[in-house]
Amino acid sequence: MRYDICVLGLGYIGLPTASIFAARRKRVLGVDIAPGVVETINQGKIHIEEPDLDVLVKAAVQSGNLSATTAPAPADTYIIAVPTPFTIAPDGARKPGLAHVEAAARSLATVLAPGELIILESTSPVGTTAKIKEWLADEFHRLSLPDISGELRFAHCPERILPGQMLKELVSNDRIVGGLTPEAATQARELYKTFCTAEIFTTDAATAEMAKLAENAFRDVNIAFANELSIICEKIGVNVWELIRLANRHPRVKILQPGPGVGGHCIAVDPWFIVDAAPGQSRLIRTAREVNDAKPCHVIARALDLARASGATPSTPLTLACYGLAFKADVDDLRESPAVGIVQSLSQDPSLRILAVEPHITKLPKSLDSAKVTLTTMEDALARADMHILLVDHRPFKNLPAPAFRGKPILDTRGLWQAA
Repeated sequence: MRYDICVLGLGYIGLPTASIFAARRKRVLGVDIAPGVVETINQGKIHIEEPDLDVLVKAAVQSGNLSATTAPAPADTYIIAVPTPFTIAPDGARKPGLAHVEAAARSLATVLAPGELIILESTSPVGTTAKIKEWLADEFHRLSLPDISGELRFAHCPERILPGQMLKELVSNDRIVGGLTPEAATQARELYKTFCTAEIFTTDAATAEMAKLAENAFRDVNIAFANELSIICEKIGVNVWELIRLANRHPRVKILQPGPGVGGHCIAVDPWFIVDAAPGQSRLIRTAREVNDAKPCHVIARALDLARASGATPSTPLTLACYGLAFKADVDDLRESPAVGIVQSLSQDPSLRILAVEPHITKLPKSLDSAKVTLTTMEDALARADMHILLVDHRPFKNLPAPAFRGKPILDTRGLWQAA
């Protein structure tokens, strides 16, 4: 069977994209290397948490327009939506990890035909779209196949969607499409017009790649300002939440809210791609990343100081309730989550027993799978804990009244419990 679209990678980006194309009557094949993910989707179910995605996937599968497998098949268009993490070199430098993109690209060599379109959606360093063409040329040579890389079209179309609002923003957000050739960009733009009601701007691939990195680096720099401000205010005895509220009354000031760090697969990762490409010219971007990466250490130190002041010792350990593990509010996504790292570090202290409260998951990640961390409910944590630390501003945690904490010590990294 020949498909309209083959989507490689059925995670937080690939699955919503595949299902929304299928809802527009495109014949879509989703590809994932995890058999469990493939089986779940073919049952019309989902393996990630996202509002309304379960309904969309179920309808797409039942209609016959969406199916999943572990290997690609012939299609008019191929969309690569696989992870692009960074790796840490021995000298501490962050290096873009493109192994998943390369593997996905090479897996297409045996099914491609001249004139077909390959779109990279994964957020990637500048030049990755061009590398896909090079990897395919090499794979054709390795497999003794005709080299048709010059007869294919390549484009980059980064997503700009927010977990928790993915399906809405896929449709309503402007998009950028960059091609290795103008023809590739135009062809990709026409495809995304299938469901995107906003404007779609065309450019070259390198500019499209850099645009996504610049967007997330901009946000990272602004978050770093808020996080650094919170540490300064703590040192000089100023309530940072009150300060930001008042400063933002200025018509041209919009300071963001500080937190325990920065997580997720975008803001916590993408700026490093810029730093790696131009280390001597990205001093501000590097510093912002370092400020945000250091914020969890500050939170850990504050939590331990509070525990010591409350009498925690290895012989008389206290129970600390940690509220939230996800990288942002109201999602189940734990990727690059500073909350997970904070809880993991605190769990190593012999004077603490940790209760983790995360309403969006049913089991702890492997990094927290120890006897010293117990996943529990908010009600149980409020009843049992000697101390409380807010790490993620999930809706269920908001506006808890002071009596709920029974006068126990609180560390609020999100500014929700100030009245408590």
